[in-house]
Amino acid sequence: MLYLAADHAGFELKNKIKKHLEESGIEVVDVGPFVFDPTDDYPDYVIPAMNRLRDDNAGGAILICRNGVGVSMLANKFDGVRAALSWSAAHAASSRTDDNTNVLTLPADYITEDVAKDVVGAWLSTDFSNEERHKRRLQKGTSLPRVGPAGGSSL
Repeated sequence: MLYLAADHAGFELKNKIKKHLEESGIEVVDVGPFVFDPTDDYPDYVIPAMNRLRDDNAGGAILICRNGVGVSMLANKFDGVRAALSWSAAHAASSRTDDNTNVLTLPADYITEDVAKDVVGAWLSTDFSNEERHKRRLQKGTSLPRVGPAGGSSL
């Protein structure tokens, strides 16, 4: 299953990607938004999408916001999620091959519809390499305990 979610800035691109995927025969679940609301917040859609992905224990998700960063940061808070912000087909494919990503995030303001379709296509058609070095690196990150505050330092 492939889950889709966005915010107001990604709303239009999400709908175009959804249509493209459905026309390609890919089953998608649109988690929202379903109507344009310029005041909505991406957590209202990303959290349900990630919960559904986690409950599904398979599949993936595509999340879209203005620059792709907010949805990526939030998605990566969920155990088992490996979200990557991608803006090119080569980058998206690399995120799958090397890092076994299961969530793709897109920056609606920085890519065209055609580029987004290419990125999504590359991401969906690329498998994890299963190379030992990539598995080892992922395991090192997965086994790291949650890291708390940095002792009050700030930028």
